[in-house]
Amino acid sequence: MDSIVIGAGFGGIATALRLRAKGHKVTIIEKHPDLGGRARVFKKDGFVFDGGPTVITAPYLINELFELFKKDPKDYIELSPLKIWYQFIFEDKTKFNYSGDEEEMKNQIENLSKVDVKGYEKLVSFTKKIFDKGFTELADVPFDKPFVMLQQLPALLKLKSYKSVYSLVSSYVQNEKLRRMLSMHPLLVGGNPFTTTSIYGLILYLEKKWGIHYSMGGTGNIIKGLEKLMNEVGVEIIKDSEVNKIILEKNKITGVQINNQTNINADNVICNADPPAVYEKLLNRNNDSSFLFKWKKKRMEYSMGLFVYYFGTKKKYENVEHHTIKFGNKYKEHLIDIFDKKELNNDISYYLHRPTATDQSMAPDGNDCFYVLVPVPNNQSKINWDMEGEKMKNLVIDKMEQDLMPNLRVNIISDFYLTPDYFEKELNTKYGSGFSIQPKFTQSAYFRFHNKSEIYDGLYFVGAGTHPGAGVPGVLSSAKVLDKIL
Repeated sequence: MDSIVIGAGFGGIATALRLRAKGHKVTIIEKHPDLGGRARVFKKDGFVFDGGPTVITAPYLINELFELFKKDPKDYIELSPLKIWYQFIFEDKTKFNYSGDEEEMKNQIENLSKVDVKGYEKLVSFTKKIFDKGFTELADVPFDKPFVMLQQLPALLKLKSYKSVYSLVSSYVQNEKLRRMLSMHPLLVGGNPFTTTSIYGLILYLEKKWGIHYSMGGTGNIIKGLEKLMNEVGVEIIKDSEVNKIILEKNKITGVQINNQTNINADNVICNADPPAVYEKLLNRNNDSSFLFKWKKKRMEYSMGLFVYYFGTKKKYENVEHHTIKFGNKYKEHLIDIFDKKELNNDISYYLHRPTATDQSMAPDGNDCFYVLVPVPNNQSKINWDMEGEKMKNLVIDKMEQDLMPNLRVNIISDFYLTPDYFEKELNTKYGSGFSIQPKFTQSAYFRFHNKSEIYDGLYFVGAGTHPGAGVPGVLSSAKVLDKIL
């Protein structure tokens, strides 16, 4: 079997390895000169910046890829568990250290709101039920037939999947700070906590089950380890080459064309590229799709965009944890602006990553390395980022100076930023969305883009836009789904 994988993000790499383990002849084609997709690495002035995913959960999904070939993951990568998972900072400057230490968690919850300790315990045990069903049982099950979804509906309804994550959390805890903190997980996969199905409450339990890890040398070192493995086991890697067309005979895929000139034949083409971009740009045969598929594609709602500011400082900010989440004053209103009104708002929330809290190799000696990620509207907003980028950067620096990093501006010695335009142009995501389609109930499982194309024979999908969804565990699980289909 000849299989081509388009795109070398986590989902594409995992798929290439799983197919190779089955004996397929596999070629993986990447547009950029480096692998990783959203997990690419940027280097500047001696600083190493992970492009995207930095919170590593469910490490067994990464280890499995090495074990498929009887290799020891420790020979390729080093994952280090973090003691404090996130430090949350609220608008009144109160802080909460979120971790796997349940006693410490309950003490902090009690300080905030005595009445919510019991509710927190009940919430955790309910998210375990969601996790057992939604992740353990269903994350790697193909949802390409309606009856598979119908079979699961009674269980999903029993788990209150019709509720949003925020509404589920609110039914257990009363304190608004705790509600924000315990419902923020959908934002890690591109969803609005007020509209994302409570099935994604499973992330809360998933973190508790395996902890949160950091890859020494950055997430990019996981990609490097997997690239080394691909070379060892005979996956052909073609970099710096863009697939501009998927070749069809009638409704059967026969191969791809790269750089507008070279054709490569294949029995299967697996896309780690964003499904709407594949259907609209690489196939571009509107007449082929059914009315139902066109309707499905048209009604899809996309995740928010991301403004990501990467910076290195000459001063070390020892008081800043590895992962910090800072909430703005408004929560729901701010999310309505981002997801519904598609407009910018100065009352931002942000996620700050400081890898040098754990790993000094990411910056020159005595310096500190950071990136700050701000949810913003996707490009349906028509925001002109050439005009707004600098303003957003300055707003973010002002906020961080005010919240936790005094004199930040004068200490920055290297920086750059990415906007939704990067995601749209470089990563080919529709509307520059950070995580493809939103994780609403009506866009989950069977209702997402299928792992096996609904339209064309021999075309398959892995990654954020297909089942089970975005995030490193999600995209690695999509490769396991494909393992069962192919």
